[in-house]
Amino acid sequence: MPVIVSMTGFGQATRSAGGYRLHIDARSVNHRYAEIVVRLPREAQPFEDSLKKTVQQSIKRGRVDVYVTVEKEASFGQKAVIDWPLAEAYVQAAEQLQEKFRLTEPIRIADLLQIPQLVRLSEAETNDADILEEELKACLREALEQLVRMREAEGSHLRTDLLNRLAEMERLHRSVRDKAPQVASDYKTRLRGRLEELLGALPLDESRVVAEAAVFAERSNIDEELTRLASHFIQFSQLIDGGEPPGRRLDFLIQEMNREVNTIGSKANDAEIAGYVVAMKAELEKMREQVQNVE
Repeated sequence: MPVIVSMTGFGQATRSAGGYRLHIDARSVNHRYAEIVVRLPREAQPFEDSLKKTVQQSIKRGRVDVYVTVEKEASFGQKAVIDWPLAEAYVQAAEQLQEKFRLTEPIRIADLLQIPQLVRLSEAETNDADILEEELKACLREALEQLVRMREAEGSHLRTDLLNRLAEMERLHRSVRDKAPQVASDYKTRLRGRLEELLGALPLDESRVVAEAAVFAERSNIDEELTRLASHFIQFSQLIDGGEPPGRRLDFLIQEMNREVNTIGSKANDAEIAGYVVAMKAELEKMREQVQNVE
């Protein structure tokens, strides 16, 4: 199964077996944890836990709503039941009428069948609870297969989008890394120019310029942040093609990336790097929205 799986999907299944017509709809949406809700008719309520366990075998994260419909097939398992005491009472009454009034017309079956409540249809006495449970689980598995296929298909699109955005983050990271060494040098040049303008003909203390530039360079150094950000990129890529469902860990990594990017923006003191930071934050926000739907 693909590692990147969406938490959004739908599946349904219908089957007739054991005298029942079953229909199941299964829907899933994103959720921080695994939440399974099964809605059952009265006759199927004893199987709620069993059906939840069936869902857990296929779904690791997300909210799953399962809607179950159970209908007893009209002609299955019915039999005709004769009320024999009532029949005997009617026959005896008919014979008494024949004898008293010297009637010769015979008692017909058609006449007896018209007697109210003499013959009624009843459900056959069968122990079909186990059959119903197994058929419900089989029907649910069919619906879950459709749901999982839909989640996998959407997950494939999510994976492509996340990898493209990760590549853009890496490109912006390289631009910041290439620009960072120039920041202190540019600051030193600007500082010298301002001081020369202010001092005019007075001599410039070069040692003070160097000291001030060194303090600025230390304060605006972003090497550690860039290193950690590059490490997060590697981990993100590994999680996308790793083993277990990575949704929550990807979400955590995006939070850490955002932290490093914010720090870079606050420390760099450079307009060009600030532009790269804004672009990275925009990409991270789009990645965060996508990861919210990853199992």
